[in-house]
Amino acid sequence: MTNGSLEQWLHPAAETAQQSRSLNLAQRFNIITDVASAIHYLHYECEHAVIHCDLKPSNILIDDCMVAHVSDFGIARLLSSIGVSSEQTSTTGIKGTIGYTPPEYGMSSDVSIEGDMYSFGILVLEILSGKRPTDEMFKDGQNLHNYVKNSIPNQLLQIVDPTILPEELELVGDNEIMILTDPNVRECLLSLFSIALACSVESPNQRMGMVDVIKELNVIKSSFFLV
Repeated sequence: MTNGSLEQWLHPAAETAQQSRSLNLAQRFNIITDVASAIHYLHYECEHAVIHCDLKPSNILIDDCMVAHVSDFGIARLLSSIGVSSEQTSTTGIKGTIGYTPPEYGMSSDVSIEGDMYSFGILVLEILSGKRPTDEMFKDGQNLHNYVKNSIPNQLLQIVDPTILPEELELVGDNEIMILTDPNVRECLLSLFSIALACSVESPNQRMGMVDVIKELNVIKSSFFLV
């Protein structure tokens, strides 16, 4: 598509980084909402629920209007009916990409709606933090989910991708402490991080579902973006 993939926006190659393409908070929120709407459609509005199995930035394409589209259904699977548990469908071989695949896929061949929700949660954490789940900093039991969980709310600015907030950050004091000038932006970010964490918990049964994600995103939109 015209604007390539989300991967190219979040992690521009060295030869293109000098163009300084970046996504602000509103654009990232809209991309998160676009992906959530697509997954809601796949899970609940198709005749048979579709499990994508490989949600990640390179599979999110951006069109010329900056609308995000979920792509690459090469390993997607169908459930026999909406809301059926994961044990009713299974697949062998590769079931996603390391870092985005839920932990239970490593112990079973079953795929599930809850598995897609885990991948969605990790995707949102990456969109907000700018860090891949496979970043070399995540070792010795550390991962992107725990990194964010242990950092909010007090260390919010240490984990947010700084390119999100070019106009909302301000240096103060002799120590050049970075602060957010708009409290609404802080609350918006915390709300989005909370959704992502709720989707990417280890236990499948405790993950937030896409119906509730859509509701929460609508609340955030009406509360912070006023459109």
